[in-house]
Amino acid sequence: MITHLSGTIVESNPAQVIIDVQGVGYEVLIPSSSFSNLPPPGQSARIFTHLAIRDDAHILFGFATTEERKLFRLVNTVTGIGPKIALNVLSGMNPPEFKTAVAEGNTKRLSQISGLGKKTAERIVVELKDKLGAPAEWQTTAGRQTANAAEQTMRDAIAALVSLGYKQPDATHRVKVAQTMLGKDVDLDKLVKASLTS
Repeated sequence: MITHLSGTIVESNPAQVIIDVQGVGYEVLIPSSSFSNLPPPGQSARIFTHLAIRDDAHILFGFATTEERKLFRLVNTVTGIGPKIALNVLSGMNPPEFKTAVAEGNTKRLSQISGLGKKTAERIVVELKDKLGAPAEWQTTAGRQTANAAEQTMRDAIAALVSLGYKQPDATHRVKVAQTMLGKDVDLDKLVKASLTS
């Protein structure tokens, strides 16, 4: 099992990163929450990993923190949810926000995450509510991080457009216009798509 990679960032975008570890380049799929915490290409980083083995591929998933990896693995235990959807969860919410939504049974908020329908959101609440521990342990952090969520989503969307070839000023303008139209609670996936057509 590969538990972490320490090396130099070769290239990165909100969906994946390539990290050079002593001459070997590893392609690692990441959530947008981890992308915003990575240094720019050329600098060193440590990425916590989870290796998923399938019949046709070995896929590395990476995270900026062990908390993100722990949540990814927990979501991945829910019936009918695979690594791709688990990664979408971390792209759509930070860990304290996700835990709060599950504790409150807020399936409406959960179903806003890309790839999650109402039934899957309900299944997440049923299967994870008792596994997440006491709300008092993490709700204070959730309140603080929620206040910055819209700003973080905007930064991640701008980075996504820049990685697609847009100039920084144009990307910033497009994202701001799209966020004004859709509201500050819009998830990253919808914001990026709207920005591409604004």
